[in-house]
Amino acid sequence: MKSCVNNEEYEFLRLDHQLCFPMYACARQVVRRYTPLLKPLGLTYTQYIVFMALWEEDGITTTEICRKLYLDTGTVTPLLKKLEAQGYIKRERNSEDERVIEISLTKKGWEMRDKVKHIPQQIAGCVTLEQDEIQAFYGLLYKLLDSLSESGQEAADDQERQG
Repeated sequence: MKSCVNNEEYEFLRLDHQLCFPMYACARQVVRRYTPLLKPLGLTYTQYIVFMALWEEDGITTTEICRKLYLDTGTVTPLLKKLEAQGYIKRERNSEDERVIEISLTKKGWEMRDKVKHIPQQIAGCVTLEQDEIQAFYGLLYKLLDSLSESGQEAADDQERQG
């Protein structure tokens, strides 16, 4: 097979030189492990992490959910509408500022927590890293995420101020 990267000028285009590629591939593999566990419950991975955010702090705004999950409102809003239609959450306008939507779990939403409580342990069983490697990796991922999202957060804050 002929190599298309045949000089130093394009060496940086190799997949094995990209930080984003192994993160992307790893994320896809991890989410793929969740699918057979979530599908019988009618959940996507994104819905699952929205639930986790709400189980940690119920009654938060759409904006806070977006911030916690590093997602935009174009992704989160339709997902919240679907969860509301399924009876898992309530979406209510804030009485002081009607532009702000507050999200609260219903009884059915809280009951989902018992149905998924086994999932983190099942996923952990798929990971063959040592505990200290997992903790170091976790710390590095969040350090990278925070450094990358600083400029993204500034843009999100600007967008929120614009309505």
